[in-house]
Amino acid sequence: MASDPLPKSLTDLLKPDRYIRRDGDDYTQAFLRLLPTGQAWPRSPDSTLARAVDGLCQYWGYVDGRAGDLLERESDPRLTVELLADWEKAWGLPDPCFPKATTIAERQRMLVLYMTWMGGQSRAYFTALMEFLNFDVHIKEFAPFMAGVSQVGETRPIEIIKHPGAPDEIVLDTDENYRWYIGPPELRFYWTASVGMVSVAWFRAGSGQAGVDPHVRMGVEEDLQCLLNRWQPAHTDLVFDFSSSPATLDPMYGTP
Repeated sequence: MASDPLPKSLTDLLKPDRYIRRDGDDYTQAFLRLLPTGQAWPRSPDSTLARAVDGLCQYWGYVDGRAGDLLERESDPRLTVELLADWEKAWGLPDPCFPKATTIAERQRMLVLYMTWMGGQSRAYFTALMEFLNFDVHIKEFAPFMAGVSQVGETRPIEIIKHPGAPDEIVLDTDENYRWYIGPPELRFYWTASVGMVSVAWFRAGSGQAGVDPHVRMGVEEDLQCLLNRWQPAHTDLVFDFSSSPATLDPMYGTP
């Protein structure tokens, strides 16, 4: 059963507060109504008194509007423009990992990130963090095989899809990593970040130096590397994985 609508007065009370702006004309009318009455206090718009009052009150209308800007826009880190530098100073910005964040929108986004991100150490945390910064990153962790604890066989996640009147379909998640790996115990302290698209710089006979410059250089965004290296768990080493990049799949990728 649908509930009865709230009374209008109560509905208005439940609305969020909103700053009511008053312009110079509003202040002029209010000021004139406060003056005494009589021939010495004319209200005619052409009178010297009314024009003097209007000139003074236009300034207070401007002050009122600026107060509204501060309350409605500059107090919100998602919208601030004039006080953005002050917000950034309070939160230790700009971030040295993001020297390219120079536009107002990018700076606001970094400010909101610093104010709202709670932190974490899981793969899901770093993946979500990179998604917020518009990076598509796939993270893998490793665990050494331990007798008595680990098991042999396929250890990647599987999904069972049930079909009515037909055998269940088993789908293997090939994007995920194996549960255990054969290797030294130190394997647990390494993790990889697959970044997909990378930049490629090939050796050029006319400009490269033989014996010094490699055949090809692959790199990822500097801000991505900086942030992951700074926030990675202190006991781990991060290795960037380029195996899924077109540069490693196509031998002619990036060539003119």
